Amino acid sequence: MAVEFKDYYQTLGVAPGATPAAIKKAFRKLARKYHPDVAKDKHTAEAKFKEINEANEVLSDPESRRKYDQLGANWQSGGERQAPPGRGAGGTGGAGGAHEFHFEGTGFSDFFEQFFGSPSSPGGAASPFEQAGAQAHRHASVSRRGQDIQGDILITIEEALKGALRSIAVRHPNPHSGNEETATCDVRIPAGVQAGKSIRVPGKGGEGSGGGSAGDIYLRVRYAQHPDWSASGADLLGRLQLAPWEAVLGATVPVPTLEGTVSLKVPPGTQQGHQLRVRGKGLPVGAGKRGDLYVEISVQVPPTVSKDEERLWQQLAATSAYDPRPPAKADHTH
Repeated sequence: MAVEFKDYYQTLGVAPGATPAAIKKAFRKLARKYHPDVAKDKHTAEAKFKEINEANEVLSDPESRRKYDQLGANWQSGGERQAPPGRGAGGTGGAGGAHEFHFEGTGFSDFFEQFFGSPSSPGGAASPFEQAGAQAHRHASVSRRGQDIQGDILITIEEALKGALRSIAVRHPNPHSGNEETATCDVRIPAGVQAGKSIRVPGKGGEGSGGGSAGDIYLRVRYAQHPDWSASGADLLGRLQLAPWEAVLGATVPVPTLEGTVSLKVPPGTQQGHQLRVRGKGLPVGAGKRGDLYVEISVQVPPTVSKDEERLWQQLAATSAYDPRPPAKADHTH
């Protein structure tokens, strides 16, 4: 099946030689613009949001970026376009041997699935269900379980917070007719599912033979990068910008969360880089419990000041006894 090359640099609007910092900055800018929660055209924004997340998924990882750059050079010169061994959404151990499967609705393109997606079988080895099918085949060769297939599914942390129902399609060639077939199914994304975990969709994999049961689908969860929050297990991590006087004197400031804005008390003398916690505003961890939300303090210095402000800062400098620099060591040389 022909696969279209994806220009991830063009997607993020950066040059191929862009630094990691430039890639991160470009992604955050686009993610804020096209995040489905803020965009007016939800449908268009959702598609664009998935595109920039896919590009960032590859370009933000040094090893994936290296492979992508090599792949792009080969593509332009008409070089090899086959997926690396074990890539793609095919599985093993199924009726009639392994076949090539492609997903729609998971948030990733065929290009990503083929070259950067999960290995073809869960964990890189035959799943317990495939092993059971192989044992059954040894005892009754007329009955063979269908193959398990694996892919990736991109979800937002909002979906991880509340859970969701996603409709996906699986395309694969029919070994009998030679034509491509498409089957659709619903994938239930449980609240609190963490990145790296697999969601099993039973009975929606490869077709069995001789009365054998169908295989399963395994979808490895990847989080779409949020412009403001990142996830660490069930906790969410972000940044909170403070004015210098808020950090020095303390303040009560609004903090946006996934479920609205809360007030956070900043204690006097809060330092740059210090973390403050908002309890219970992270992702679900089961039994009605939630992780926490942490914000790292970033003290923002005004880029310009008025004449009156400059006079007040000079007055503060003259009256303050605070000196952030350690005392100089005495010079005992003669």
